[in-house]
Amino acid sequence: MTQLSINIIKTYTQSFQLKSVFKIARGAKTQANVVIVILSDGKNNGWAEAVPYARYNESVSSVIAQIENINQLNHYKVTNSFESLVANMPAGAARNVLDCALWDLKAKQQNSTVSQLLNKKTTPCICAQTLSIDTPQAMADAVVALNNPPLVKVKLDNHNIINKMTAIAKAAPTSQFIIDANEGWSFDDLTKNVEQLKQLNVVLIEQPLPVGADTDLLNFESPIALCADESCHTRKDLPYLKNRYHVINIKLDKTGGLTEANLLAAQAKKQGFEIMLGCMVASSLAMAPLSLLSSEATYVDLDGPLLINTDRSHGFKFNQGVMQPLNTHLWGGKNNQDLTKLLA
Repeated sequence: MTQLSINIIKTYTQSFQLKSVFKIARGAKTQANVVIVILSDGKNNGWAEAVPYARYNESVSSVIAQIENINQLNHYKVTNSFESLVANMPAGAARNVLDCALWDLKAKQQNSTVSQLLNKKTTPCICAQTLSIDTPQAMADAVVALNNPPLVKVKLDNHNIINKMTAIAKAAPTSQFIIDANEGWSFDDLTKNVEQLKQLNVVLIEQPLPVGADTDLLNFESPIALCADESCHTRKDLPYLKNRYHVINIKLDKTGGLTEANLLAAQAKKQGFEIMLGCMVASSLAMAPLSLLSSEATYVDLDGPLLINTDRSHGFKFNQGVMQPLNTHLWGGKNNQDLTKLLA
């Protein structure tokens, strides 16, 4: 990257109201709280968005404190490189927002796009659409409202698993399903239900067991592929996941940004894992960097913008379950129009 001095010129928070209550196995929420950072080299600006996640002991205030610490270290020139300060942060939302803002800035410095810098193709892709936990009838009604989606992600705890999935599959007989248990099942829940779930067009089960409580998976030949989410953050987790899971869910707020996400995807594929791209609930700005890896993924789950009332301008477009490529007027290109307006 250029030798121009890079500085954090703005850090702020924003809340997005959700269209409805979003309920998963560990709780429910009605809004998404995000942190935005803007970087500048005095000529060019870059920005990004991240989601602090309580499951990983993060909060908006703790993430902002990490960012402010980096700002102070950079101000007093503790190291010669802002990029190295960011690279040495622990993986999480704070490093994510800084890393992705650096990529946006780098694209402008080189009069290019992030997709070109990474040599990634951007094409339309099938994107999962998410159903929140509810009653069987309510979940069936919700999937009908999606109008025959090709891929649906179903949030489930361990209550009425088969009843709920039967109602959903009956309401959307041509859809395929990903079940996301968010660590809410026991091994007994998995073994008792997996054969029936396969008959209900379930193609993937995401993080059925709590982190660290998955030793039984080593001896389990699941008829449905199993995906590591909370168990997979960075490349260092891959040796543990081998022979337990078939798929890994890559999220920027776990990897600590696009740099590690790209490296994780490459290494995981070499080791025989399939790739899922996931997200926290947020705006299209938070989805933008990871969307560049969509051509390498078997499953894409970047529907966060569909869950909020109002997305950013130039956000992702979805058409019957197909997600259109990133608009670089939002992020990752020569002219981010939203950012330009923000700094005017």
